[in-house]
Amino acid sequence: MEGMAIRLTGLRKAYGRTEAVAGVDLEIADGEFFSMLGPSGSGKTTVLRMIAGFETPSGGTVELAGRDVTRLAPFERDVHTVFQDYALFPHMTVEQNVAYGLKVRGVPRAERLVRARAFLTRVGLDGLGRRRPAELSGGQRQRVALARALVGRPRVLLLDEPLGALDLKLRERMQVELKEIQREVGITFVFVTHDQEEALTMSDRIAVFHQGRIEQVGTPAEIYERPGSPFVAGFVGTSNLLSGDTARQVVGTPGTYSIRPEKIRIVRDPAAPAASGLATAAGTVAEVVYLGDSTRFLVDLDTGGRLTAVQQNLETSSADLAGFRGARVALRWHPSHAVRVPETT
Repeated sequence: MEGMAIRLTGLRKAYGRTEAVAGVDLEIADGEFFSMLGPSGSGKTTVLRMIAGFETPSGGTVELAGRDVTRLAPFERDVHTVFQDYALFPHMTVEQNVAYGLKVRGVPRAERLVRARAFLTRVGLDGLGRRRPAELSGGQRQRVALARALVGRPRVLLLDEPLGALDLKLRERMQVELKEIQREVGITFVFVTHDQEEALTMSDRIAVFHQGRIEQVGTPAEIYERPGSPFVAGFVGTSNLLSGDTARQVVGTPGTYSIRPEKIRIVRDPAAPAASGLATAAGTVAEVVYLGDSTRFLVDLDTGGRLTAVQQNLETSSADLAGFRGARVALRWHPSHAVRVPETT
């Protein structure tokens, strides 16, 4: 199909009696930054390895640009994989590492050096081509691995938690830089991560994996604002889930509902009238967690259950918030922010 980089149909992988991937159907468009998000053991990395050709499916098919590659070896597929450990050759210079794949493919030396240097410049490593990997920082080694993957101009780039070994500040910077590079080169990126914030930051679309299956596919806003299952609501960001009698009393109708903590406002006087159209619930603050830029309030509702609310610390400090613990408060939110979550079967 024109414009389709990857199509997975009924993809399965079993190890003995354990089904790691239990029937995955997925389509990823050309030029898309697509993330596969899920906890450890959810099947996301196994799916990536089947796309790459490192694992043979127990069932189903893998198509790349409309071509069935299910039984082809990794080198027969127009993909490249970047791993968390980068897998650079320590005895080679940075330039030689980047050019290595071109050398294997018989590209003349002059051309491969020109292309290697061009991609080192593209990833911000201009002038470092003669260094060895051991002389580079973690972030620089990550960029070398990325340049080596991109220099061969694959149709699809697979990234298996490539930022996992970096410290927080560097990881956050590389998230932005990776997305910029992907936009510039226009190659399809398939990114595996267990980090929800990473997926939300970088992706055009996300597939959320759970127990070998895809729970939901959508844009970051769709996944976050309208979770397709209780698992997605709980795994992607922090969410309040209301169900049973609590949902009936607080929301007004039975079912399971998700309310994101940042959508809830705290009113110190529970008797204060609510603005027209706002939903409200009274309760007692059980715990206050100061997070620097914001504060998390855990409130036990009079109707039963507990809601978490987050308030930005625009003009407050930890000292100002100390008196909230044990206080009676009202929680207010717009009814549209109580999102009905489909029940899983």
